Amino acid sequence: MPENKVWYLGVDPGSAKTGFAWVEADGRIKKVAVLATETLPEVLPQILGSAPAAVILGNGTNCESIKKMLMEVTTVIKILMIEEGYSTEEARKLYWQENPPQGWRRLLPLGLQVPPVNLDGYAAAVLVRRYLKKINTV
Repeated sequence: MPENKVWYLGVDPGSAKTGFAWVEADGRIKKVAVLATETLPEVLPQILGSAPAAVILGNGTNCESIKKMLMEVTTVIKILMIEEGYSTEEARKLYWQENPPQGWRRLLPLGLQVPPVNLDGYAAAVLVRRYLKKINTV
């Protein structure tokens, strides 16, 4: 992420895998990733290296464990919890918005198609967008 732009790190916690999304303050997704949860202690310092404005953490499975890992890596960056209900369903819609089907697949209803990627990174982006919507409407 560019150093001069405000951005947020979304985290969709899980037991086996955790989704991450780098999202700009205007809601644009710069990058999504899914990592094995067991690797987080080694990779979190690199992920947080360029200092997001805040980490938006979903309140679902394994959130307390991941929050503890985040707090061990940084005491400067705010870690904000957000409701994660139905984020996977929203992530599916977001995936198709960002990656519209091509060729003959564009003729099939999206409800009948399965995204070819793991959606945890997109779920993390959904969490950040929920947070941005919340702070912009208050």
